[in-house]
Amino acid sequence: MDFALNEEQRMYRAAVRDFAEKELRPYAAEVDEKQELRWEAIARMPVLGLTGLQVPEEYGGADLDSVSAAIALEEISRACGSTGLAVAAHNGLCCFPIVKWGTPEQKEKYLPLLTTGKVLGSLALTEPDAGSDLVGGVRTTAVREGNSWIINGGKTWITNAPTAPLVITLVRTDPRAEKPSHSLSLIIVERDTPGFTVGPPIPKLGVRGSHSCPLTFDNVRVPLDNLLGEEGRGLHQTLQTLDGGRIGIAACCVGLAQAALEATLTYIRERRTFGKRLADHQAVQFKVADMAARIEAARWLTYHAAWLKDQGRNFTKEAAMAKIVASEASEFVAYQAIQLHGGYGYSTEFPVERIYRDQRLMSIGEGANEILRLVIARRVLEA
Repeated sequence: MDFALNEEQRMYRAAVRDFAEKELRPYAAEVDEKQELRWEAIARMPVLGLTGLQVPEEYGGADLDSVSAAIALEEISRACGSTGLAVAAHNGLCCFPIVKWGTPEQKEKYLPLLTTGKVLGSLALTEPDAGSDLVGGVRTTAVREGNSWIINGGKTWITNAPTAPLVITLVRTDPRAEKPSHSLSLIIVERDTPGFTVGPPIPKLGVRGSHSCPLTFDNVRVPLDNLLGEEGRGLHQTLQTLDGGRIGIAACCVGLAQAALEATLTYIRERRTFGKRLADHQAVQFKVADMAARIEAARWLTYHAAWLKDQGRNFTKEAAMAKIVASEASEFVAYQAIQLHGGYGYSTEFPVERIYRDQRLMSIGEGANEILRLVIARRVLEA
């Protein structure tokens, strides 16, 4: 059993890291302060396939394996958490469903646009009264009328909404379906459709350069052809999409944690107390050991889930495990990073306070860790 990355994956990591070090890391504090992504950097991402990680090359993507995609998100997040989250959502939640279930016409229409680096796409699931409970909680409806769907309702916490040219939207198409899970469908809504409104960004604790917004659908009329996949399969599609998305979030967490550890190592090697470097104190070394061990465990759980996906095997449980372990590792590492920086860790002059804020979302978004523990438990008990 060989755990080593292959040569292509190692070369790709090096290329993405070089890009992130030049285009993202120097501006990460500014992105957080101004609450705006650095679009000059995103515009350069297509050269490395970062805006179409697993999109076929014929549509402008890189057509990468899932491990390489995770590596890319890890490296981006290591440099800038806001950019990492935005790119992860774009690739995993918007591009993936179109690649997986889109018609040839939908792929030809949307994927070349999504891979340009000029826009980032969105998936709209969450509603004011529907987070984890999508089956019973979704109130946004789509009703057939002639050759159109008429959509009414609202969504919230939708990542990338301000710049998304399209939003893949989970709607209830058949309230009378025999099984509630068969009442949901995914429909593509283009940004300029009359009646579709993107609200102002929600003020957030962290990842502030990545905007999350409410959406309003007021008699929004879209063609029947905007249905993504089959009617009534929306829940199945959503769950499969989120499985992959959780690998992406786990990779972002690993990158954030790695950045916090590296910042800490730099600090403790330079800071002196009681006549010696902080790094020479045994109590500090214990903390560093725990930080490094948790990062490595999270990284390989993430890569394993990605590898299973590439093998065409079920990875629902492993993706949930990776997301839990990585998000909790990033919280632990960021917390310890601040502690080891002392008062400086609480200052915006050092990156660890921003990393701490950025990582806090990760145990909530794309499946709260409490829900994911239920997902894991069901799989374990069924085995």
